[in-house]
Amino acid sequence: MMYDVCIIGSGAGASPLAYELSNAGYNVVVLEKGRLFREEDFSKDEIAVSRRSLFTPLLKEEQHIINQRESDGTITRHVGSEYNWSFWNGSMVGGSSNLMSGFFHRMKPNDFRLRSAYGDIEGANIVDWPICYEDLEPYYAKVEAVIGVSGELVSHKFQEPRSTKDFSYPPTAVNEVTKWFDSTCQKLGYQSIPTPRAILPYDALGRKACSYSNFCGSYGCATGAKGGARAALLNKCKAKIITEAFVYKLESDAHKITEAFYYDKNLKSHAISAKIFIVAAQAIESSRLLLNSKNKHFPHGMANNNHQVGKNLIFSAGGSGQGRFMYENLREEEQKELMQPGLFFNRSLQDWYEYDAGERIYKGGTIDFLFEHANIISRATKQFYNEEGKILWGEELQEKIHKILTTSRVLTFEVFNDWLPTEHCYVSVDDEVKDKFHMPVGAINLWGHAHDLKVGNYLAEQAVKVLEKMGAKEISVNISASAPPNLVAGGCRFGNDAKTSVLDANCKAHELDNLYVTDASFMPTGGSVPYTFTIYANAFRVADKISEYLQSQL
Repeated sequence: MMYDVCIIGSGAGASPLAYELSNAGYNVVVLEKGRLFREEDFSKDEIAVSRRSLFTPLLKEEQHIINQRESDGTITRHVGSEYNWSFWNGSMVGGSSNLMSGFFHRMKPNDFRLRSAYGDIEGANIVDWPICYEDLEPYYAKVEAVIGVSGELVSHKFQEPRSTKDFSYPPTAVNEVTKWFDSTCQKLGYQSIPTPRAILPYDALGRKACSYSNFCGSYGCATGAKGGARAALLNKCKAKIITEAFVYKLESDAHKITEAFYYDKNLKSHAISAKIFIVAAQAIESSRLLLNSKNKHFPHGMANNNHQVGKNLIFSAGGSGQGRFMYENLREEEQKELMQPGLFFNRSLQDWYEYDAGERIYKGGTIDFLFEHANIISRATKQFYNEEGKILWGEELQEKIHKILTTSRVLTFEVFNDWLPTEHCYVSVDDEVKDKFHMPVGAINLWGHAHDLKVGNYLAEQAVKVLEKMGAKEISVNISASAPPNLVAGGCRFGNDAKTSVLDANCKAHELDNLYVTDASFMPTGGSVPYTFTIYANAFRVADKISEYLQSQL
């Protein structure tokens, strides 16, 4: 059977295309490596999610090799299964969008022109995007309406232009401690921003409202309120979705992809033929698939005759910090406010999205504030030792855990700033290790530019000022060059120059007429916000381009 469109993957970069093209009448098939989980499958089982890889592959069966570049230029090789180092996210219908926290900030106009706006940085492969903010703005608005983004627009100096006056849905309910935050920011001269979230505050779009469990990040949503790809789009599209289908190779002639080969759960091989192929398997795995798909026309991997596939891998730079509010420092009314269960914090700062560092204007970033995750296991295990570093047992441990959980609360912050692309951070395939499908595994070659740490630490300093002014204690900060596995992009960057990019401005491979890559792989730089919102928006944009092409062929 010849499909109109074959989509590999089903997350944020795939689902808008499946939704738009299948509902427009095209014959679309989606090949998803993982299983189908529905709302009733998403419990708050901390053991299953955090300890037993319910939503990700077992490392003994599928893994990555991590080649970590040290400051002296040496490379340390880590076999993922040996070091328990995983770069997998959500392997299921809807991908990792099922497990996101749903912070939905738009990128700013200057994020699309990082090189032009802020200049070159030695050792970084910074380029401008081949499209601008205005090209993506209508699709940001579409995502807000179709996926369901809640929030309240507050004007600030780095507010991006909008075609709509506010978000499609009002903000979710917030804890009263946000009043402390807003007041503190006002005293410091900062602009507190309600954090936009891809979470429905009431029943809408055929989905249920948020239940305020405070189990968003890393957990599936049991009501469907979170705007994951499956709940928001795939449940409403006419595409055929084949689960537990691992695509291991693409075949082509000199100009077009002709077939996608996949293994089912019994390791039986199948082939899919289509007019158009869309790869959206998440950045690392999309590059790995192309690199493993070699033939006489593309001896170095599909669409890789210019040796650019896998290059310029990026993550999100920054890190996190936290402070604890103690009962003994609060009035009775404040104690009650602090311990309100479930309600979000939902506050952000973007005052330093750009800042003057003296010698030049620096691109800064976003600081999101949120309460410590509700996961009781991680909160309790932090109390296993006393102040002298000795392990606690029995009643003494029980009393400490009870006191810390009932008479204090942690407010955390997350810093998002650009991870600059460099020649040392890229995806390749390993020569030695293969997965359960007998395919060479992806090798993640890690290196973070020193500039990323400089910006991250500057932003963290501003966040600490807020926590200190609010009266938090035990304040700590962790800004590092560690790569967050859930915030990865690049590897198939788009651009106008076929010599230095894999894709054109519409995310079509320069070297092939019918191959598109629409997950975060296309991003040459990542901006200073979480990626999912922009992945969704761009995928809706590319869906329009493909629809126009298919219409022209009728």
